[in-house]
Amino acid sequence: MQSSESGQSQVSKGGRFQLRKVAVCGAGVMGAQIAAHCINAGVPVVLFDLAAKEGDKNAIVKKAIAGLKKLNPAPLGSPELADAIVPANYDEHLSLLAECDLVIEAIAERLDWKRDLYEKLAPAIRPDAIIASNTSGLSVTELSQALPENLRHRFCGVHFFNPPRYMTLVELIPTAHTEPRLLDLLETFLVSQLGKGVIRARDTPNFVANRIGVFGILSVFTQAEKYGLSYEVVDELTGTRLGRAKSGTFRTADVVGLDTLAHVIRTMDEQLPDDPFHSQYKVPPTLAALIEQGALGQKTGAGFYRKEGKAILRLDPATKSYVPADANIDEGVAAILAERDPAAKLKALHDSAHSQAQFLWAVLRDSFHYSAVHLADIADTARQLDLAMKWGFGHAQGPFEIWQAAGWHDVAQWINDDIAAGKTLSNAPLPEWATRGPVWEAQGVHTSAGSWNPTDKRFEGRSTLPVYERQIGAPRLVGETPSLDPTIVFEDEAVQCWTLPAPQPRDVLILSFKTKMHTLSPAVVRGVLRAVDLAEASYKALVIGQLTEPFSAGADLKAMLPVFEQGGPDAVEPIEREMQDMVLRVRYAQVPVVAAVAGMALGGGCELSVHCARRVAHFESYIGLVEVGIGLVPGAGGLTYGARRAAELQAEAAPDAPLLAYLKRFALAAATAQVSKSAIDARNIGYLQPSDPIVMNRHELLYVAARVALTMAESGWRPPLPAHFPVAGRDGIATLQAQLVNMKVGGFISEYDYEVALQVATVICGGDVDPGALVDEAWMLRLERLAFLHLLTQPKTQERIAGMLKTGKPVRN
Repeated sequence: MQSSESGQSQVSKGGRFQLRKVAVCGAGVMGAQIAAHCINAGVPVVLFDLAAKEGDKNAIVKKAIAGLKKLNPAPLGSPELADAIVPANYDEHLSLLAECDLVIEAIAERLDWKRDLYEKLAPAIRPDAIIASNTSGLSVTELSQALPENLRHRFCGVHFFNPPRYMTLVELIPTAHTEPRLLDLLETFLVSQLGKGVIRARDTPNFVANRIGVFGILSVFTQAEKYGLSYEVVDELTGTRLGRAKSGTFRTADVVGLDTLAHVIRTMDEQLPDDPFHSQYKVPPTLAALIEQGALGQKTGAGFYRKEGKAILRLDPATKSYVPADANIDEGVAAILAERDPAAKLKALHDSAHSQAQFLWAVLRDSFHYSAVHLADIADTARQLDLAMKWGFGHAQGPFEIWQAAGWHDVAQWINDDIAAGKTLSNAPLPEWATRGPVWEAQGVHTSAGSWNPTDKRFEGRSTLPVYERQIGAPRLVGETPSLDPTIVFEDEAVQCWTLPAPQPRDVLILSFKTKMHTLSPAVVRGVLRAVDLAEASYKALVIGQLTEPFSAGADLKAMLPVFEQGGPDAVEPIEREMQDMVLRVRYAQVPVVAAVAGMALGGGCELSVHCARRVAHFESYIGLVEVGIGLVPGAGGLTYGARRAAELQAEAAPDAPLLAYLKRFALAAATAQVSKSAIDARNIGYLQPSDPIVMNRHELLYVAARVALTMAESGWRPPLPAHFPVAGRDGIATLQAQLVNMKVGGFISEYDYEVALQVATVICGGDVDPGALVDEAWMLRLERLAFLHLLTQPKTQERIAGMLKTGKPVRN
């Protein structure tokens, strides 16, 4: 960010903020993964740690960087990105801090250690850099005292949640001296460049998400013991059935680390002595005993659960031994949890006499009660608290959302009744704002005017930072005004075609699918064709994209199977041909068609996206041709694309370059049903091209895609001209077959996998033709159709399709 003319950064001059380099100090679990996610976003990063006592002084950092390649879930979009992280140590490389616009401290949660480090770093930090601590709960104000006065206004807390790549939440915690403009700049960077959901938190112990979330865990401990429920039953009740993370409560504790959980609890115990819920801030005896034994959860192989082979055992606290887990959920309680009306659901839990239902009501009531009592202490608005729980703990709705959706007045009365009856975890009354005044009259904390600010006693609107204007269709909380008011151009049971409201481009048509998992049914295919026709007639460009994930899970097997059963391959052939015609129509449309890809783009979804003029992909895009998994070959142009793209790459490289060198990655990716682990990985495979933008924030996807499409149109874009291209022919088939034989002999693929993969190899090489023979797309598409329809008649393929439709999982036969 240094200016060659003045030596000043754009931050200090008040110019446009371009954060060009980050320093992360601390190469532990969090620090290394924060550095990894910066690299994912293309932000240069220097990772610091202590100098090793012997040998290479960067050994500690280099070990941490190497470890990033092995972690699961992967912190890197592609393993080779680790090589772009610059290793450094405090003894030799502090001068590198002068190049960094943001310095993030991410060492262990020890106030004295952090202060010592700040004293060491401060002289080397550029006076206009932003400085932040990734503390999970220490006082940011106290930490700032270790910095010179001229840096304190540039300091704040920036709490990433683990793992940083996948967890949306980042808490931004200012001190009384933090310059507001720098907070805005940092929030903008975190939201747009790193793809995060940012909330502003008060400088109180454990901030917002951990404060509410860990109290919720303690409530579950208490209520589970009260109602005599086992760990696996509790996890089944407090998982997806309750709109929370699949792992429930005790499994989540194991994943987080029982020592980490205990640390947060002790922080609350020590730093909140006057809290009306202070009696609850104790490490439960069972948790303390596990920690004492070194059973810290997943990282040590045992905690509340232990895995033995394929069996999952759970701790029996009475015998202190591990026993088989058996999550026996009452059918009546399961039916209540399946109820879609939130008011009816909560009333049924409240009124039920069953212990499992009473447990759930108690847990929800405790979260409502605690959140209301502490809202003014920890956050500016109810919106910040609800988003913290959604983004930081994976809850489908925050506590205030659930309360409001279930009926604010009724729930408030039930809470007051339980307080009066001594059933709650504290006798603290609900705050006045919850039972009278504007919130009571509005019947909730979230309204079209904004969310309740208990300090200012008003409904406060959403952030007006310009970065949020880029978020199209971002979800809104219960009670808030929808974020998008599109103009519907046409709509049927399968698709919706619409345009964005001003000030977004009005002359870009957007097509979204309405099918489950956005599958490509025959009606969707017809909708795509209609949208292309309409875009060519009346608009400048077309974007194909969804407001929710995935982009598309592929062809609609449920729609295709009955057609096959009634009429055989001849009946399916027109459907297959229509899919192929659709992708060609997209490829040769007279306006640019841009795919806005997020989440899964599998099978036909991948084939549709690769035939678009451009793709704009969210970083978390999982793209692949997966048809081999159900015993088929890609039949809507996927192999045609691979063959043509390999020929294009060969032509760009050198006339005498071997075609198979470029074809192999496409062929093996399809033959093994490889799915990209990120958008960067998809670019490495070839499903995304170097010119395809990668967006870090999911909610900016349509904003960017619409502008890319409009720019292409206004810069004179023309569709490609149909052309012949060389194929690898029978020699290529033989080479690929040899690799497939090795994979079969090695046990990596089954006998039938080999047969299907050989069909993939045959098609992508252009069939039984001479190496280098020139073919066109029609030739390749015919080979695809023939192979697809042939495999559809095979019993093992039919077994795979039936198994997938029944269980959602591939069948290995």
